[in-house]
Amino acid sequence: MKIRIDNGRVLDPASGLDRTCSLALAAGRVIAVGRVPEGFTPARVIDAADCLVLPGLVDLAGRLREPGYEHEGMLESEMAAAVAGGVTSLVCPPDTDPVLDEPGLVEMLKFRAEKLHQARLFPLGALTHGLKGEVLTEMVELTESGCIGFGQADTPLADTQVLQRALQYAATFGYTAWLRPLDPRLGGGVAASGAIATRLGLTGVPQAAETIALHAIFDLVRATGARVHLCRLSSAAGVALLRAARAEGLPVTADVSINSLLLTDEAIGYFDSRARLVPPLRQEGDRAALSAALADGTITALVSDHTPVDEDAKALPFGEAEPGATGLELLLPVALHWAESEGVPLQRALAVVTSAAASVLGGALGTLQASAGRIVEGGVGDLCIVEPDVRAAVTPAALVSQGRHTPFEGWTLPGRVRCTLVGGQVAFER
Repeated sequence: MKIRIDNGRVLDPASGLDRTCSLALAAGRVIAVGRVPEGFTPARVIDAADCLVLPGLVDLAGRLREPGYEHEGMLESEMAAAVAGGVTSLVCPPDTDPVLDEPGLVEMLKFRAEKLHQARLFPLGALTHGLKGEVLTEMVELTESGCIGFGQADTPLADTQVLQRALQYAATFGYTAWLRPLDPRLGGGVAASGAIATRLGLTGVPQAAETIALHAIFDLVRATGARVHLCRLSSAAGVALLRAARAEGLPVTADVSINSLLLTDEAIGYFDSRARLVPPLRQEGDRAALSAALADGTITALVSDHTPVDEDAKALPFGEAEPGATGLELLLPVALHWAESEGVPLQRALAVVTSAAASVLGGALGTLQASAGRIVEGGVGDLCIVEPDVRAAVTPAALVSQGRHTPFEGWTLPGRVRCTLVGGQVAFER
């Protein structure tokens, strides 16, 4: 389908493009930015006056809950939530049931996602069979079936030798290991160690649970040369170690969740299970350090860490409640709020959910590599049209996701997605 988008403020963080102009799309690609080719006859014209026209968002962490947890989220509902939030490329972790450790499971998931014609899905394969931390998976076969990297989700590897072998395997074939830095013996608490956890009598997770794991990962990266993406940093001490590692030239990137970027452990309030999250919310000093690191590029990407949880699993005492929160539809509003509240340049706030996030995926995107998270002539027609001045209250009823729990409930955030295009086709429209 041929589509022309007129009168929108087109922003491309990768190139610095920021001007009001038209876009022309045909055969799933952007064929013109600015001057529309003579004789171009669109089947549809979208008037984007007073809107931002952005690259489709790239979210590096979104659980779709299938297979295995359909009571908490269906593939259909969560992919619909993705495009409702402007997300056109989505990475899902391997902690499904069964775990994504066999090529057939990955192929089935990708096939079902493609049939929905919504966001593009990029699965992570399990680093070890069943995420048990014992036997390495066949990474080559999983890559051939569609995996773009390998990780353990929120299940840390207790055996450092297994981690070393996994990184050696990944380095041999140029794969990226996606690791959540967490020492399994220190990370069993339900809240961040500190005054609030102590006052509420909750078991704590110290910063050392993150930093000990980071030291081990960085030492193994030095030894193996493997490329590692660190998932969901949560502490100021972790940021300092990452900053030093990147200055050293180690091939490491990192992301932070929307929850840790804006919230602290004060959100727990009086045992509010909406703030029962992994990683746990920490103190203001940690939040500020994460924000500064995301702004200056030490942390590469902002992620939704979308984890829909059903009502029964949240309606329990805080320590027993299932961790997780809905986030796909809040990724862009949180990024825009962050830009407003902390004076972050708009282009940087958009880059962390578009081009910078796409850079983590690198060659794993295949033919999309050159243009994912970008607006460029000849590039893929994945776009998001946003009404930046519309502010909406976050309420469960307003969410498309099957999961309705979020610690941002009651917040009023800027930026409402009006239209999302994937491969030059309208996948969502308000």
